[in-house]
Amino acid sequence: MVVLAAAGFTGRQLLAKSEESDPIVVGSGAYPTSLDPAAAYDDGSWALYSNIYQGLLTFSPGSAQPVPDAAERCGFVGRESTVYRCTLRKDLRFSNGDRLTTHDVRHSIERITRIKHEQGPAQLFDTLDTIRTRGQDIEFRLKTGDATFPFKLAGAAGSIVPSGSYPEDGLLRGDRAIGSGPFELADYRAKKHAELVPNDSYRGAQDKAPGPVELRWFTEAGALKKAWEQREIDVNDGGLPPAELAELSPSDPDITLTEHSGTDIQMTVFNTREDSATAERPVRQAIATALDRQRLARKVHVGTVEPLYSLIPQGMTGHGTPFFDRYPEPDTAAARKLLEEADVTTPVEFDLAYSKGPTATREATEIKRQLEATKLFEVDVRGYEWDDFLKGMAKGTYDAYNLGWVADYPDPDTYTGSLVTSGNATQNGFSSEEIDGLVAEVQRKPERDQTVADYRKIHERIAQQVPMLPLWQAKDYVLTRPGIGGSQHLSDNSGIWRLWKLERL
Repeated sequence: MVVLAAAGFTGRQLLAKSEESDPIVVGSGAYPTSLDPAAAYDDGSWALYSNIYQGLLTFSPGSAQPVPDAAERCGFVGRESTVYRCTLRKDLRFSNGDRLTTHDVRHSIERITRIKHEQGPAQLFDTLDTIRTRGQDIEFRLKTGDATFPFKLAGAAGSIVPSGSYPEDGLLRGDRAIGSGPFELADYRAKKHAELVPNDSYRGAQDKAPGPVELRWFTEAGALKKAWEQREIDVNDGGLPPAELAELSPSDPDITLTEHSGTDIQMTVFNTREDSATAERPVRQAIATALDRQRLARKVHVGTVEPLYSLIPQGMTGHGTPFFDRYPEPDTAAARKLLEEADVTTPVEFDLAYSKGPTATREATEIKRQLEATKLFEVDVRGYEWDDFLKGMAKGTYDAYNLGWVADYPDPDTYTGSLVTSGNATQNGFSSEEIDGLVAEVQRKPERDQTVADYRKIHERIAQQVPMLPLWQAKDYVLTRPGIGGSQHLSDNSGIWRLWKLERL
């Protein structure tokens, strides 16, 4: 264990300085893989970042438009969406007492693009050319027009870190994270827990945190469920088996249940490299033709998810049904025809990887059962621990892998540019000059609510090429004990996890 020590205080002393109420204990199955924003592009890490780090911009609850946070104001210069300028708030400080300057902002973004960690968010800044600072002003010059750039700065990839503590060319060492967000990280044990205390010096768009919060991560099957049942945690981020989630009732006096349509999606990603069994497009199309999403959602997830026929989920600009239009019903005969016309020998043997978990195992097993029932495929299902799963994905080890995706920001580009352009975050080797060009064109359009037709055109092309296959869209559940308020504001489609909204009533 490494205890944060700043200005002579230990983490326990920092806890003593905060409100005297006991911490609100939040249980989750999604743990951070790194405390360094340059090295993580996963749900657990970004959830923590949104509480301990601050960006130039952020999202207000329920809003899809970035608003200034560490910045006083931001905006594009001209109509080309190639120069974005912000003015930093004065007198900002990190949790260790150091001043936060435009130099730190520049350092934070540039180190992400310089390090280019295989599990980091560098690809989000692929349009960035140079960063210039002058006084309180910071200017981002882009290689091409990118109206989504403010959205990217408002997400966890825009986290500002102190230049004196986070190396230019290397990753953060140890378990001490320094930010300027609503909370300070007082104590951290990887995959176990984090103790967060209100950051009294936070200045920005978010509310002040009313009290301490303890995050507990549960990596073993059934551990989160057991902790909830034994009342060891006050808040459960939905980590119950689907059958039990389906039985929950808002009228239960022992819990407060928050449920709404989520923006998390699940997909099967295909390795398109030449040495992969899923490299040929007809193989991927045949899998899309044979799979029954409705049965998958009903049998494995007991109706707690919705079948998905586009990478863009319902409720997001640009949502359509291109995968239903092209592959409307499970059809073994049509799948066989696709393979025969491409002269592909059957059964096609490929491996399907996933990150271990009871529901994930059942899901992968059901996909295997469905595909092998056609006699066209033989599927070797393999489960991995999360860290190992990410490493194999980065190396291109798997033919196919089930992967969840959480919105980086509330814009359809997060389900498009991040997923299907060359060098995308799924690391599946897919590349299409046509799709790259279409994505670059729509990214330049400043009127984001007028891009529906553009994104539907792009996703029609994706449904044709099938670099990945959307499976389902999640419903968001949050369970809290009586006496805990604010859970309805904990998450939305912005990708921000607002622990500072939780309070004791």
